[in-house]
Amino acid sequence: MNPKKKNLIPMSSPEITDVDREAVLSVLDTKYLSIGPRIKEFEAAIREYIGSQSAIGVSSGTSGLHLCIRAAKIEPGDLVITTPFSFVSSTNVILFERAIPVFVDVEANTGNLDMQQTLEAVEDLLSGGKRAEKWLPRKGAGTTCRLKAVLPVDVFGQPADYDILMGISKQHNLTLIEDSCEALGAEYKGKKAGKFGDYGVFAFYPNKQITTGEGGVIVTDNPEAANLMKALRNQGRAPGDTWLQHTYLGYNYRLNEMSAALGLTQLARIEAILLRREQVAHWYNQYLKDTQEVEIPFIAPATTRMSWFVYVIRIAKHIDRKLLAACLEKEGIAVRPYFSPIHLQPYMIERFGYQRGDYPITEDLGKRGLALPFSSIMSQEQVALVCEKLRTCIRKFSHK
Repeated sequence: MNPKKKNLIPMSSPEITDVDREAVLSVLDTKYLSIGPRIKEFEAAIREYIGSQSAIGVSSGTSGLHLCIRAAKIEPGDLVITTPFSFVSSTNVILFERAIPVFVDVEANTGNLDMQQTLEAVEDLLSGGKRAEKWLPRKGAGTTCRLKAVLPVDVFGQPADYDILMGISKQHNLTLIEDSCEALGAEYKGKKAGKFGDYGVFAFYPNKQITTGEGGVIVTDNPEAANLMKALRNQGRAPGDTWLQHTYLGYNYRLNEMSAALGLTQLARIEAILLRREQVAHWYNQYLKDTQEVEIPFIAPATTRMSWFVYVIRIAKHIDRKLLAACLEKEGIAVRPYFSPIHLQPYMIERFGYQRGDYPITEDLGKRGLALPFSSIMSQEQVALVCEKLRTCIRKFSHK
């Protein structure tokens, strides 16, 4: 077996400039490493960019979603409709409060929540009894549990169908929590992602559109919820509390000053970054559009701007994806399955009794999805090489 060619083309690469480095280093010359002026400046910049009344910087997208669950007053046994096709954090934050995630399968083309099934799930769960049972897991939930919220995910940087989701939430008095952790800069019908829910969350892990190393931000137009989440991120200290007074049970979910400084300089060039990512995605589309064994990403008509987080293709069913990925890795091309269905994670099977076949579209996408190397600093030559190696490996492992 030939050894794997390491680091020829990595999975992702953050775009870090000298301006970014200087901004982070400048914080070390101040007396503030946490709870200082940089986070306030970063939050102000996010508010202006998104058009929200409030922005709350936090330590990660996961912590941001968790604070939204707390602000929505989700309690043990409550039901939250969400997607099984996502990174696990969108479900875990529900479980943190001992609430019950209610999965709805996704659309085959976008990977976002299927709206017809979501409508049916809301009506059935609110009706209770036998109608509710079809949506609940085999164990761990009762039919008397109360539906409290909907938590859609803007998968891979494409917004969910928010006209319908906002209508459902308003009609039934449900909290709408928008997981836009992968979608900074995306637009649905000309309006930026993050603004459709009662709360929206962005994340800034190194593979995201912009990075703070680790970090995230919550956006909302609800001042009461914003004040609560600011307190909860800071060990539960409400306005007026001293350092050792804690009005609420809270967390250390603060965004540090170095991360906020990096976020500021990154956000200042967000438009250029998004355009470069769009260009890389366009190169991939052009090189792969005639490769019959590959489905390139689908952009819904309502998505007036895709914010490219990752570039995920779908492999034809007759191709062994595991062998294909191993072939690419040996050629130095980093790839990754995207996503593994949440309901088939071992802890979810043990806790709720999920089985294969429960969410067939999610499972199909999980079997065939493959993320290719992607970042704003990729060159056209690198994209061309990835596509060349991909086609070579497909020919090797394609068995109809």
